[in-house]
Amino acid sequence: MNTRNPSRLAALLAALLFSVAAQAHDVECGAPKAEWRKQMELQDKLTAEGWKVKRVKVEKDCYEVYGFDAKGEKAEAFFNPKTFERVYERGTAPKP
Repeated sequence: MNTRNPSRLAALLAALLFSVAAQAHDVECGAPKAEWRKQMELQDKLTAEGWKVKRVKVEKDCYEVYGFDAKGEKAEAFFNPKTFERVYERGTAPKP
């Protein structure tokens, strides 16, 4: 690797950090894909509850939502794609 090119080194480090961060979520929803509801249904549900949803994506076997919750706080949250029940990462507790 040519370390004389700082932008190339920075891009390589950013890619490495992103790949590690993307795999860091310890969540499990467990619903078979055939039973999943549509992402848009979850977005509509959350919007009706006061969320400002920026993005919904699949992470492992859960829906991961980015945006702002009903309290206006920045949120990265996981939901069961069958029940839309919020799922928390192992070792974390819901905020009161």
